[in-house]
Amino acid sequence: MPSFLPGLPEALIVDALKRSPGNEIRSGKFDSPESSAALVANGFGWFLQRPMQLPPLPGVPAGQVSTVELEAEMRFPWTGGRHPWLDVAIETHTTLIGIESKRYEPFRPLKQSGFAEVIDRPIWGEKLAAFTRLRDALVAGDVGFETLDAPQLIKQAYGIYIRAQKRALGAVLVYLYAEPRAWGSGKLVDRERIAVHRREVAEFAAAVRGDSVTFVPLRWADLVAQWQTKPALADHVAALRGKFGDLGAAGK
Repeated sequence: MPSFLPGLPEALIVDALKRSPGNEIRSGKFDSPESSAALVANGFGWFLQRPMQLPPLPGVPAGQVSTVELEAEMRFPWTGGRHPWLDVAIETHTTLIGIESKRYEPFRPLKQSGFAEVIDRPIWGEKLAAFTRLRDALVAGDVGFETLDAPQLIKQAYGIYIRAQKRALGAVLVYLYAEPRAWGSGKLVDRERIAVHRREVAEFAAAVRGDSVTFVPLRWADLVAQWQTKPALADHVAALRGKFGDLGAAGK
């Protein structure tokens, strides 16, 4: 059984992790000192049974949170095949917010996921024209990314769009990323790769700006700094920082 921070609904979190395709618990990856899954599960798991205490995410004016879900599948409008998963899904009365969280992944060799599931299905129409233009440019080799898994984000945007349309909600994809100073071993993370990743996040955001799914980059450091301003979250933030250490500098 993995260890969690105090005050978390451990059974709910474990059930969520077990139903996802990442196999985080059975593989032992969840217990790694560099685990991204552990960070997001501990960070957002606190809100599963108290969603209204989750503040609106920085840069996402979506109003009062009504539900928080870990490991949310965003199904495409067909049966069979693979469908995208988000680390967290948040709903308000106006908006569906999907969160893809990264910790150390951008600073390792990139394994992009490709577009086998969606490339031959022209169903997105003008509603996701910017994401689809970027998809086609990636397939053609006209653009590329060294640190950012752009195919994964594009497929997640498609999935979020489908669920949001069914529920008559606005749609937001949040890319939540850390900029840790060092690996779990203590070795420093390559600062140049951090800079490249930040630049590529900005390039991706510019490429899809104005589409029906709003893309919002957000750093873990800035999110935790916001949480720290809420007295009810002080103990949770302290425990999160104590367990996961440096996530980057806020406000830079």
